[in-house]
Amino acid sequence: MTDLQRDVQAVADELVESGAERGVQVAVYRHGELLADVVSGVADPETGRLLTPDTPVYATSTGKGVTATLVHVLAERGVVDYDAPIADVWPEFAAHGKEKATVRHALTHTTGVPGVPVGTTPEDLCDWDRMCAAVAGATPWWEPGTRSGYHPQTYGYILGEVVRRVTGKPVSQVLREELTEPLGVAGELFFGVPASELGRLARIEEAGPPMELPAETLARIPFFRVTHGCTPGPLAAMPDAAFSNRADVLGSDIPAGATMTARAVARMYDALLGGELVSPQRLRELSSPATTGMDEVTGAPAGWGLGYSIGLTQALAAPTLFGMAGSGGTAAFADTATGLSVGVMKNRISAGDFGAVERIATVVLGHA
Repeated sequence: MTDLQRDVQAVADELVESGAERGVQVAVYRHGELLADVVSGVADPETGRLLTPDTPVYATSTGKGVTATLVHVLAERGVVDYDAPIADVWPEFAAHGKEKATVRHALTHTTGVPGVPVGTTPEDLCDWDRMCAAVAGATPWWEPGTRSGYHPQTYGYILGEVVRRVTGKPVSQVLREELTEPLGVAGELFFGVPASELGRLARIEEAGPPMELPAETLARIPFFRVTHGCTPGPLAAMPDAAFSNRADVLGSDIPAGATMTARAVARMYDALLGGELVSPQRLRELSSPATTGMDEVTGAPAGWGLGYSIGLTQALAAPTLFGMAGSGGTAAFADTATGLSVGVMKNRISAGDFGAVERIATVVLGHA
């Protein structure tokens, strides 16, 4: 056992034994080599089924990095042009002043369409054509390209529909053909999970009681309004444990998130760093700051590369880190300075709490 494997295993075990986490996966790659493949805890507390390295875990926005990578693979082949208007391949998207919105704008959360329609339900999110029509027909909150504001759900539909339009194939099929099969992780990284695979997944659980702010208050907070289409009433599309365990959600293409193992997503980032997926020049472009400033939706400073956060959290803010953290406390990223690629998956969701990721990443980067 290497020192890195031992030290990361110790942190994962402590997180589970303390009760802070139910199950944790960590994988670390460098230069094509799996340096650490750590697992601790259970995948399903009701049955006692153990979490294993090949147990896929539903993760919210950590999946946005997968969507971005797919776009870059197609761009590398000349199938996608970052600066082409989205409406060139998706004419309906030009409605209400969005005719100049580009793929680059979509990657950097600047298209001005951060919100899903008011009252959006999980069933709506599972309906690809319905959601794409709603996004295409939306009036932008700002002129595309002039401001940046996090697009929690619409990001996946915009880029996923661009992928579908340029390839003629559903985004899940393109993911399998262009990324997961070539990288050898086809059974461990999905947008829509095949029904035959659902029994392998980890069960998601809440870290604590659900948020109990009045719905009227939540509806006035931009982040919740754009993410969940809030109205006074239940937050039906909140990505809580109930949402994250739904078979229809897991089986549908909702590429603002993904279902994956730590090992698979770390392998993807390692392939980005190693030149298997894109050229060194494209890697520099996609991992460099493209937009910085105050985010119109979260109200916090944000820096975006092309589809990836530059730096992940306040404690992991190095500009050489690029990747995506997810609202449930998962994350995956690469470090251009050290050549390390890291995936951290867990099945106890803790909204906005990245303590586990930060502890694990600190140990990993300390071994660089």
